[in-house]
Amino acid sequence: MIEGGVDLIQLRGKNKSIDELADIAAALHEITSRSSMPLIVNDHAEVARKASVEGVHVGQDDDSIQVARRKTGRTVLVGKSTHSLEQARAARAEGADYIGFGPIFATPTKPDYAPIGLSEIKNVHSDVTVPIFCIGGIKLDNLEEIIAAGAQRVAIVSGLLKASDIIEYARACKKLLTLKSAIRNP
Repeated sequence: MIEGGVDLIQLRGKNKSIDELADIAAALHEITSRSSMPLIVNDHAEVARKASVEGVHVGQDDDSIQVARRKTGRTVLVGKSTHSLEQARAARAEGADYIGFGPIFATPTKPDYAPIGLSEIKNVHSDVTVPIFCIGGIKLDNLEEIIAAGAQRVAIVSGLLKASDIIEYARACKKLLTLKSAIRNP
């Protein structure tokens, strides 16, 4: 993924203990830090106290931004998952450094959430003043329509992880994002 040019990596370990995640995060951070690649840990802010990561990401049912910041014991980025424009506004007001917005499309990583679709992407970008990462069912096949709907940043999970060539897949996604961004913001 690093060689393919992704901008950051998020470590998810839904069935791992905090100690296991801290060990994985520490080992992974040795790799990501060599490339100045930010490493974000999902769900458990306590991991940032035990491992040198650049940030933590919490969901709607996890700790608040304030509690997550306290648990890290140091200054790191704290992001929050949002599933509607109202939640995105609330996360910004709560002090999130960035938000995940989705799922845009149906995805096995969020089976309990109805897809938001493309129509709210422009609204959230015009209304919320922190970086927004659209997420959920995003793949190279549908990336262009997501960018056309107003997305500036995306999180790609299964499309990237299931690619036969992760490096080339990441490069193709990055190239499309960069090209469309340059056209949109000359």
